[in-house]
Amino acid sequence: MASNSIEVLRLSDYGHAALAGLLGRFGLLLEIGPDNAAIEGSYWGDEEAGLVGRRLLARRDTPLHSLLHEACHYICMDAQRRQTLNTDAGGDHDEENAVCYLQILLADMLPGVGRDRMFKDMDLWGYSFRLGSARSWFEQDARDAQQWLIRHRIITESNTVACRLRDE
Repeated sequence: MASNSIEVLRLSDYGHAALAGLLGRFGLLLEIGPDNAAIEGSYWGDEEAGLVGRRLLARRDTPLHSLLHEACHYICMDAQRRQTLNTDAGGDHDEENAVCYLQILLADMLPGVGRDRMFKDMDLWGYSFRLGSARSWFEQDARDAQQWLIRHRIITESNTVACRLRDE
């Protein structure tokens, strides 16, 4: 993953109240640890968000896109994996694409963030998409991810986030 020098939106830039409120709609609890401490449940380490059970763990320097991405893993995983979740969200290629798609939709639900900022931050951080950018993928090549989310009733046919977990 990228280094702290890349100018992506971080938790310290955004604050946690609106994010905690959004996450709470999915039963997730945002926990912010001390600066420079290891983040429990972080798959990638460094400043990347971590997942343990229904706890989404971060530091003030954690990128907002990382928090949303891990939250979306929690939302998209099946109930059995959610029960034993610790660090590795697992899932297959289709689920990972759905996570990225949902991450962009959730960014639209955060005041002052939105999909344009999420596209930019995903590109800066090095998310890779066949069409070369997050925006191009989302707008031209993500129908399969959208359909996966609809099939699992996480979003509606009109691309509205249903604020429910998979298997609920």
